[in-house]
Amino acid sequence: MTELLPGANVPAPPGPLTLVVRWSCGSVLDASAVLVGASGKVRTDADLVFYNQPEAEGGAVRHQGGAPGRQSLLVQPERLPAGVQRVVIAATLDDGSFADVRDLALELHDAGGAVTAVFPVRRAAQETLLLLGEVYRRQDGWRLRALGQGYDTGLAGLAADFGVAVDEEPPPNGAAPQAAPTDPVSLRKEIVRVNLAKRGAAGVRARVALVLDRSGSMRPLYNGGTVGRLVERMAPVAAVMDDDGSLDAWIFADHCARLPTLTIPQLAEWIERNVYIRSGHRQLPELPGGRSRVPDHLVDVFGGNNEPEVIRDILAYYAERPGDPVLVLFFSDGGINRSKQIQELLTQAAAKPLFWQFIGLGKSEYGILERFDTLPGRVVDNAGFFQVDDFDRITDAELYDRLLGEFPQWLTEARRLGIL
Repeated sequence: MTELLPGANVPAPPGPLTLVVRWSCGSVLDASAVLVGASGKVRTDADLVFYNQPEAEGGAVRHQGGAPGRQSLLVQPERLPAGVQRVVIAATLDDGSFADVRDLALELHDAGGAVTAVFPVRRAAQETLLLLGEVYRRQDGWRLRALGQGYDTGLAGLAADFGVAVDEEPPPNGAAPQAAPTDPVSLRKEIVRVNLAKRGAAGVRARVALVLDRSGSMRPLYNGGTVGRLVERMAPVAAVMDDDGSLDAWIFADHCARLPTLTIPQLAEWIERNVYIRSGHRQLPELPGGRSRVPDHLVDVFGGNNEPEVIRDILAYYAERPGDPVLVLFFSDGGINRSKQIQELLTQAAAKPLFWQFIGLGKSEYGILERFDTLPGRVVDNAGFFQVDDFDRITDAELYDRLLGEFPQWLTEARRLGIL
């Protein structure tokens, strides 16, 4: 029998495997398994196996129940489809934290019931969910790796890592919880918190700015409701990071306009007033200098792409309002034709307390946006870019993982350089 340390791995014996989670009686613990694809996420919510959804892939992974101080899961690697790259074994608590659980261990049993490896899990922190180990593909075989990664946010931590929709609220009358979505705003806020904590930025304070492309090519995304759903998924980021939970917002096309500040209680009304397309056509009234302001109700206002104007407007707005650093979430469907101006502006803005996260909506050409990682002449890398082919298909977990991937790194470097 091999005793494992965190991160160590051993070959899995041939045939069916039994993963046993054991601990000293006194705590109420539940074992579960997550089937993970090549993307690092579940394929569907059916890939979560727990006591109320006891099997996946026709029994290839099955929760076998147990007794006080012991639960087991059956994994039959030879029956798993090629799309499943690993099976992660997790444990959650009904009450308290794993700091209070004694003699916790994960055991690997072979087809004959013999223990071939054991991972003693030693925790002193306040986690309520632990990833104990994973059975994963390696060339033509399978291996077991010891993990020991924990979260203090319960099942939301699982959701953040693997894109599982889970209900953390206890159901009425003592019924078993269901593997189904909870309140999307609350779940999204928890996923954001967990994501920041994983990157060493728990509790960080920042203002959040949302920038929406309203050029003519964006019309289908407005008409189809994608932009409204996009706003619904960005508001929780500000709700977590901003000191009063508010989201600043801009639209841009040939000109730009600053929209009213958004908070979660106003979300539905704000989208109705500022995103949905209405009949008729009326230009936005212009301010001195050619800049426009938002009428009481937006109408069908589209045009070309003028990113430099909205970038300048954002820089001027926050220069007049010093405070927490700013995370700019800038959405565009491409057609970038002012690359030189954008490069000059972002190079100059690198000394300012703003990080620019650009998100491409679709498969267009994005010009300078795709070259930020190699953009020379900046005191700090102050911009990132990623592209989403179909925004409505990306999970919250993957979206926030990509959205917040570079911001904590920028915070650390900007503080070191005295920008913050």
